[in-house]
Amino acid sequence: MTKPTIAIIVAVSRNGVIGRDGDMPWKLSTDLKRFKALTSGKPVIVGRKTFDSFGGKPLPGRPHVVVTRNADWQQEGVEVAASLDEALKVGERLAAEAGVDTIYVLGGGQIYVDAIKIADLLQVTHVEADIPDGDTYFPAIDPQVFEQVEEEVVPQGEKDTYATRFATYRRRKA
Repeated sequence: MTKPTIAIIVAVSRNGVIGRDGDMPWKLSTDLKRFKALTSGKPVIVGRKTFDSFGGKPLPGRPHVVVTRNADWQQEGVEVAASLDEALKVGERLAAEAGVDTIYVLGGGQIYVDAIKIADLLQVTHVEADIPDGDTYFPAIDPQVFEQVEEEVVPQGEKDTYATRFATYRRRKA
């Protein structure tokens, strides 16, 4: 089997904010539906703090790999890895077992910084707002490295705090 695609999925404000106080600083029902559709059935890699923001249990229908430096940390229904590299190896095994071709990286901040160096694909929800007092940021997307291949403008829905743009970026061939 070929190596699975490593995809980052993220919602990010115009000023780069992805989080505040251990949560997302917006409510985007439209985006959550897209997130669920893209990630369902696929392995997800997530940092421990981000995992905790889910309420401390795995999102349904996706095998989870939680990255933590705490060797004693464990949680029912998830696999644990000490590094992103280790998590990707576990993710590859889980993808093969599930017969899927993509592993999603769900954050948080430091995981994204490390993963963007190796990701094949970025699934980005651009939140059309500047968010004050964010405490977690997404790294800048370098147009020399990633080419935007798709975009969909999404007006603010009834249950959305802001309008968004869904964009897909593919790593350029070296």
